[in-house]
Amino acid sequence: MRIRGDKLKQLARDKGVGVDQLALAVERKGLSDERALSAVHNWMRGSDHPRCTPQDAEKLAVALESSVNDLVRFTNVARFQRGSPRKVALLTDLIRGKRVDEALNLLTFNTKRAAIGVRKALSAAIADAERAEADVTALVVADARVDSGPVIKRFQPKDRGRAHPIKKKMSHITVGVEERT
Repeated sequence: MRIRGDKLKQLARDKGVGVDQLALAVERKGLSDERALSAVHNWMRGSDHPRCTPQDAEKLAVALESSVNDLVRFTNVARFQRGSPRKVALLTDLIRGKRVDEALNLLTFNTKRAAIGVRKALSAAIADAERAEADVTALVVADARVDSGPVIKRFQPKDRGRAHPIKKKMSHITVGVEERT
């Protein structure tokens, strides 16, 4: 779960709630006065530091008199998935912007091996949204991207004492869903 900075700014502006009031709302142990103010500033910028907990999102939603689903994007990262980022990017481009049920169908019946990792990340993001009582029928894949992970380096022995390198690439798959009306 990540706070959407643009929506947080817009709701705060529309409701006339200041950053100080939001910082007071999210104060807790480990997030005192100045740190809470810094956290709200970071969340408005789009940075997720410190990580926003579900309780923080609920407190912000209460302070802004809106629902949690208006403020957050439910994201999941499947890290260290075997497969080239270039091949996985084809699938993330395929599902970006689609409704969740349509994206799951596309990934289920896709013949590419990387579809399994993308489907796993999408299913986990949907489960996070269900846990927050979001309307699953209104969920849309808002963010789908892939980052390169570490490379496992191996060598294939060849003739005359030579060795050819083999690079086994990994990917970090990020899928984010949000509720659209």
